[in-house]
Amino acid sequence: MSAVPKEFLGRPGEPGSDTDRSPAAGPKTPRSTRALQGLFLIALIFAVREARPLLAPVLVAVTLTFALAPAVRWLHRRGVPATVGALLLVMGLLLGTLTVATSLARPAAAWWEAAPTTAAQLLEQIEKLRDAVPGLGRPAPSPRAGRLPQAAQAPDPLKDKLASEGVALTGLVLARSFSFVLSAAATVILTYFLLASEHWLLSRTVEALPRRRTRALLLGGVRAAQREISRYLAALGVINTVVGVITAMALWALGLPNPALWGFLTALFCFVPYIGPMALMGLLLLAGITTFEPGPHVFAPMLAFMAIHAVESNIVSPVIVGRRLSLSALSVFLSVLFWGWLWGIVGALIAVPLLIGLRSLCRRRRSLRLLRLYLEGNHCAPPPSLRALLRVPTKARPRGRFT
Repeated sequence: MSAVPKEFLGRPGEPGSDTDRSPAAGPKTPRSTRALQGLFLIALIFAVREARPLLAPVLVAVTLTFALAPAVRWLHRRGVPATVGALLLVMGLLLGTLTVATSLARPAAAWWEAAPTTAAQLLEQIEKLRDAVPGLGRPAPSPRAGRLPQAAQAPDPLKDKLASEGVALTGLVLARSFSFVLSAAATVILTYFLLASEHWLLSRTVEALPRRRTRALLLGGVRAAQREISRYLAALGVINTVVGVITAMALWALGLPNPALWGFLTALFCFVPYIGPMALMGLLLLAGITTFEPGPHVFAPMLAFMAIHAVESNIVSPVIVGRRLSLSALSVFLSVLFWGWLWGIVGALIAVPLLIGLRSLCRRRRSLRLLRLYLEGNHCAPPPSLRALLRVPTKARPRGRFT
């Protein structure tokens, strides 16, 4: 067999040379493939956003199944069948929700009926606050403008807008309420079926995996995610209930109408980290403006909740939740922001449980170790200093001629 000329082999280091095809160099992913993967990921995100009416009940039901599955297994160990235990838990959750909703229906209806009057009072109070601040008040009307007839006065565009869109707003609320009822019914039914057949689904999934190690990783990850999500939601539910009761008592002492409704909203909004308390502060500020006369008293409801929330988030939650269930503040905020943009309030409510499930997966995959460090943040081992990372090890220092 004749030897191949050297000019056809190429120079060392060139793409066509033999030295470039070393066994250590693995196959590289083409840039076109990476671009297609990025486009597919973007298309998948927008597809999930558009499929919210279908996927949101499924994902909420899966989250509730992870949270309630340990209770179903606890009842099963005491002789209660899984179907009966799942039915008891779902019915208890449903009855509790209906009890709270019916008890708060009358205050909510009163607020809804008084919404136009409240909006007018809010505008009036804002105008009074503007007049009280020098430089922000309305200019004084000229004498000639006062002599004009009332028909020639310029109409108020905001009042006309509120009057014209009242019917459209009512229709939108009714349509959203019907869609919410359908989604809630689908979520409840799917949660029952998933809880009743959780052991069967998990056993069949594990049985389909060929490798024993993969089976152990899947089973351990699912059980760990169930424990952590259930503990997190139980601890957060107890904390938010206490915070809601204390907030209702504080607002009752300040004289704000319907303190029970505000306590329920406090307990519900605090399930969404960062964004929920900030939204509730804005609502309490608006309630204070419409309830009290202009002055420092309008800030009292918001400041009372801020003080209660500061004690809860800095003292109570770290003690009760513990380091094992705590996550990085940055990862929690980004998760709430992403899922809130994707699915609205439903996405913001399930953002943290999904993050806990992702962390359970990262703990069992060596390739996801870096992502786990980002999710846990400062709660895991502290990172080394930047000076230590830039320092050259002693064995790796090149020995010069004069050293």
